[in-house]
Amino acid sequence: MEKGWKEVYMTAHEYKASIAKELLENDGVKVVVLNQHDTAYQSFGEFCLYVAEKDVEKATELLKNLKH
Repeated sequence: MEKGWKEVYMTAHEYKASIAKELLENDGVKVVVLNQHDTAYQSFGEFCLYVAEKDVEKATELLKNLKH
């Protein structure tokens, strides 16, 4: 990931990553989802959400009730 971005959420489930992304974007936080899921074996890998360093605290607060 580029400098200035921090991981704020990781999950093995695409639907959870989508929910987290929508929560952040609805509150004005720009988010990038990195899909590290294996295409051959769908049970391996994660979806990682990154936000700008300035938004880490806000994103963490918004996502605190989501389970990974």
